[in-house]
Amino acid sequence: MWGDSKPMLKSRGGGGGGGGADEEGDYFPNTPRKDWSTGLLKLVTAMVIFMAGVVIGLSVSANVSRYYYNSHTELFFPTATYSSCDRRGATGDCGPGFKAFVHPPTLAHSMTDDELFWRATLVPTAEEFPFQRVPKVAFLFMTRGPLPFAPLWERFFRGHQGLFSVYLHTIPDYKLNVSKTSPFYGRQIPSEEVSWGSITLVDAEKRLLANALLDFSNERFVLLSESCIPVFNFPTVYEYLINSEHSFVESYNIDTPQSAGRYNRRMAPHILPEQWRKGSEWFELNRELAVRVVADYKYYSIFRKHCRPSCYPDEHYIPTYLHLFHGSLNANRTITWVDWSRGGPHPARYGAGNINVDFIKAIRNNGTQCLYNSKHTSVCYLFARKFAPSALGPLMNLTSTVLDF
Repeated sequence: MWGDSKPMLKSRGGGGGGGGADEEGDYFPNTPRKDWSTGLLKLVTAMVIFMAGVVIGLSVSANVSRYYYNSHTELFFPTATYSSCDRRGATGDCGPGFKAFVHPPTLAHSMTDDELFWRATLVPTAEEFPFQRVPKVAFLFMTRGPLPFAPLWERFFRGHQGLFSVYLHTIPDYKLNVSKTSPFYGRQIPSEEVSWGSITLVDAEKRLLANALLDFSNERFVLLSESCIPVFNFPTVYEYLINSEHSFVESYNIDTPQSAGRYNRRMAPHILPEQWRKGSEWFELNRELAVRVVADYKYYSIFRKHCRPSCYPDEHYIPTYLHLFHGSLNANRTITWVDWSRGGPHPARYGAGNINVDFIKAIRNNGTQCLYNSKHTSVCYLFARKFAPSALGPLMNLTSTVLDF
């Protein structure tokens, strides 16, 4: 019957009828070519993913290595400090050089205090230097801003290049107005705010020492203020310091409110009352002790925590620290003369009316006897303070006579 008839499907091979499964198989054959294409596609996809992973991994590794290298290179060789070429017109290698490493050509750098102090206290173990080292005296000036006696110091330094270095700690971003030929030009270190009587004064002292230690030729380090003057010529000062067997840090303890009375018992057991010391902040250190002071954190932390007004860290920290560990290397006296005879919290200040030949001679030889390399001498002071800006003119008039520079 027409209603019961169904169309007959023929196989592609031309054979007669068959089941539905066979008919589907004729239209969608599972050929070996189809299987091979699918496998190849999966393999290619896997290879692409693998190569992409390799590329990404190498890129990340290169960036990490570059960061590690650059960060450590910047710590050892700050770009601004250790550049060995003039970047304005250089076409060759501008990488850090050995000469720039041992004698940084500029003082600019981006190191934090912790990084600077760590870098400055790296000490070579080799006994001989691989360069011709001429020991220098580093003059460390701590000043709020102007240097009223810059002309006097410029005349003092004149003709002695290579035997001294100058470093200035000022208020941040202060622009010192000196000529390009001045030994003070470009000698400001990265500085921070300083408050009188606080631990920030010690921070500034350490900052000056650390920046000066980056120059391996600096052998002696003397701290000065803007009101200090030299009372001898440069050759006398240089020979006195370079040939000294001791550093010059005033260190004593007497039973007064201004000395023993400032001790805080919370400093025990690390610092005992009998170990407590006081002295002038205007120190002079050799390189070994400068490294020790910059490297110390333990005792610095004790003073930061427990020495607060009316305890003044700048008058106690270095004298106490040296007494504890390096007393035999210290002369226990200062080489900066100051007049406290008038009493009060600040020393006498001298202006134009006080300056004459006899006054300078009296500072040089005021009847004081001291020890120099274990021998008695009357030459105990190389510098003096505190002088008003008005004293500059009369002092300049004495440079060719009694001051002899």
